[in-house]
Formats: sequence, C-alpha cells, structure tokens
Amino acid sequence: MSTIIEKSEVLFLYESTYSIPNGDPFTGEQRYDEETKKILVSDVRIKRYIRDYLLVQKDKNGNPAYEIYVWNDQSQAEGKESGSAARMKALKKKYENDISVKTNNKLDALKLLQKCIDVRLFGGISTEEKDAVNLTGPIQFALLNPSLNETELRMHQNTSVFVSSVEKSRGSIGTTTVVPYSINQIHGWINPYSATETNLSDDDIKIMLEAMWNSINNANTRTKSNQNSLLLLQIVYSDPNKKLYGLDRLITLNTKDKKGEQLRSIEDYDLVFEKLIEVAKSDVVSKILYHSEVEKINEALTGKTKFELMFPKNEGEK
Repeated sequence: MSTIIEKSEVLFLYESTYSIPNGDPFTGEQRYDEETKKILVSDVRIKRYIRDYLLVQKDKNGNPAYEIYVWNDQSQAEGKESGSAARMKALKKKYENDISVKTNNKLDALKLLQKCIDVRLFGGISTEEKDAVNLTGPIQFALLNPSLNETELRMHQNTSVFVSSVEKSRGSIGTTTVVPYSINQIHGWINPYSATETNLSDDDIKIMLEAMWNSINNANTRTKSNQNSLLLLQIVYSDPNKKLYGLDRLITLNTKDKKGEQLRSIEDYDLVFEKLIEVAKSDVVSKILYHSEVEKINEALTGKTKFELMFPKNEGEK
C-alpha cells in the first residue's frame, strides 16, 4: 500500500429537503447560524456518515470489508473500559497471530491502529499503558460547514405512539425544527505529511470519496433520508507546500427569479462555476477530479481545463 504524496482539498455538495442535516446533540435542533440564516453541518457528522457506510460494507465472502476503530455500538465496550481501550483489546485478540502488526514479537499499537481505515483517514488514539499512540488524521473537514443558501427553519410537530407502561397509554407531542431546503457544502483537506504517520493510501482516499457520495444517498433515518448528493470535487495541488485560499467560496448560486424567496429544489437555482474553472488554470492546481449525477452540473464541468472524472467508467460501461 503506497502512501499518498499529493496535497488536495475536497468540496462536497448535497441537498437536504424537509430534514435535519445535523442536529445539535444537546437540543436535537438543527445547527443554524442566526445571523447568516445558513445551515451548519459539523465535521463529526460527515465522519460519522463515512464510518457508518463503511461499517456495513462486506467483502466477497460476506465478512466486513473494512476494519473500523470508532463506532457507536456500545456492545463493543467491555466492563468499565473506555471505547478506545475496548477496541484495542478487540483488535489485539483478532490480530494476535498476525506478524504484520508485531514489533520485536510483540503486538504494536501503532500497527494495530493502522489496520483501521478510519484511523488512516481521520487519525485515532490508543491509551495503552507504555504503548500510547496519538495519530493526527491526514483528512480533516471544517469544524462547521455553512450551506450555500439562506433558509428559514420550519416548526414541525409530531406525535409519539410509544408508551412507557400499560398505565401510561397516552402518546406525547414533540416539537422540532426542520430545514425546508438547503445546499450543504462540506470543505475538507488532505495532508500528505500526516498521511505518512497513519499510512494513508490513494486507495483509502478513493474509498472515502465513494463513501461520502453513497452515504448521503443511502441514509435512511427519519431526519436524514430526504438528502441527495449533488457534486464531489477533489482539488489536487501541484506542490504539497502550495495553497489556494477561499476554495469554499468559489461555487456560488444563481437563484434566477427567486431573489428574496426561499429555495425549495434544485430547479430554483443554478450552481455557478466560473471562479472554480478560472482557479483550475493556476499553476498551483494539478487537476480537479469531479463526480456528479446531475446532468446540468456535468455539462458545466465536462471538458474544462484540468477537470477529470473522479470515478472513470470501465471500458464497456454505459
């Protein structure tokens, strides 16, 4: 597995309709900037989408396709140990006879962590006594990612039919806020220097990008099911020490005749790529990989200088 050497940034656009793209864990309400009227999606939410998608993938034999270090199933915990300690114990048991994770005939915490694709992507820690490891993830996303459009949240009431006991047979009424429509833009960075520490590979990055795209399209929880992936970009630098500023401000909206009105679907606007296409011509940019299943987006980017398909079709594919 070869370590990556290219520095790049990621932009991912997806739409949400009457859903809650990222609820606050304390209130359950959608994260929202009251001043800008924009939806906010956290880096933790995006990483969870990716992990949850990879966690259910199977290989040709029906076994888990990827080793995941951080997951939300509490059954992984043993006794009163922390999640990290419990996962490390499970990894040690699973790989106890694997010489590739041993140093001086002893299980190596670093090598065990590197077995996990989410550690190679996002970093991880081990609190093992005398064998502690703290890996900074080579792939990071913005702490909070604002939507491209402004929107007003809508109040939503719902009734619950679940009861706590036979005596308490009445349901309850809950109130929450939902997002009528938002174009969520996620901004991420891939650092080649940190990649050497986690042993990240180009294959890992491709898997992550596919997981980003598919996880949104396959989300089926009550608050996340009405979402669709729109566009995924990887802007690759020609020099790992170069940087372009404001990449998250390159894609803008043309809201046509909807000025001052709330957007409700992709039919209400066009994505404007002029700034992005101009930036691609810079010597700082090696190439821009892109993927979309929206016809008008593909028409806008196909054939432009340095733009290449992120997932090229195999010969014979339609």
